[in-house]
Amino acid sequence: MEEQDYTRRSQRPKKRRLRKGRALFTFLLLCVIVIAGYSIMQYRSGLQLATDKLVPQEDFSGDQVKGDIENYLLLGIDTRGEEKSRTDTMMVLSWNKKTNDVKLVSFMRDIYADIPGYQSYKLNTAYYLGGVQLLKDTLSNMFGLPIHHYALVDFKNFESLVDILAPNGVEMDVEKDMSEKIGVTLTKGTHNLNGQELLGYARFRHDAEGDFGRVARQQKVIEALKNEILAPQNLLNLPKFIGAAQGYVTTDYSSAGEIQQVLKMVSKGKVSIEKATIPIEGSYDFQNFSHAGSAIVIDEKANKAFLSKFLGISLE
Repeated sequence: MEEQDYTRRSQRPKKRRLRKGRALFTFLLLCVIVIAGYSIMQYRSGLQLATDKLVPQEDFSGDQVKGDIENYLLLGIDTRGEEKSRTDTMMVLSWNKKTNDVKLVSFMRDIYADIPGYQSYKLNTAYYLGGVQLLKDTLSNMFGLPIHHYALVDFKNFESLVDILAPNGVEMDVEKDMSEKIGVTLTKGTHNLNGQELLGYARFRHDAEGDFGRVARQQKVIEALKNEILAPQNLLNLPKFIGAAQGYVTTDYSSAGEIQQVLKMVSKGKVSIEKATIPIEGSYDFQNFSHAGSAIVIDEKANKAFLSKFLGISLE
């Protein structure tokens, strides 16, 4: 009899632990359900925002991926309601999937380029003449650079994406007063910039540095946005941001594929971006052409050699 009482008493703590464990599991399950429900609602909200502002997807034939490095052509355009436009921003983001190294190369829009099927003109004219594919072919022909995918965003859509991701603005060190032809007035100093202001900062070029300064600022903006995406305080904004990006950003990826690639990159740890600009210093001069105006004539061989070393790939 005494032995039975002892057995019953010894089982009570186990039952309490089971109840506590079950309660904890139930609480965690509820948290997962709430977070999942919130994320889905926010994702759909973002997707709905972008339904009437799509930039049409373009025909694109990317190069076959060989090895661990994948290159993405990133383009920013200002359509202003027009059917055709030139590219103000032309970058190639190169991702080494094995090491998670990310490198960003900006191409000056006024580079004098041999555009396949047309006479030579400024590089940003290639998109105007034949869209993403012709610009891709132009870069590949000039530098032997393989380009596997593309992403294209209109500037007005860029503003909206910034405001969704960082409602309180993106911290930026504005190095001088800026206002001419950018639609906003910025003063020197560190400020939290909203989408319109951040775009204005990235587009400013009316100073002694001209387009070279603008390219440097565009790279600063990309770095700042990368930090905002990874920032813990913006975690709740990400579902809506991702949903809106499905409409605001045009790419050859499917929605699922696009998200999967970003998650792969982020899941491998801290992402740092090494940046460069083409043409490199000492490899170009300015020349005037009757049909193209002032353009940057570059030493293609020197810039190709730099790209090969910087990206760590052989360029044919």
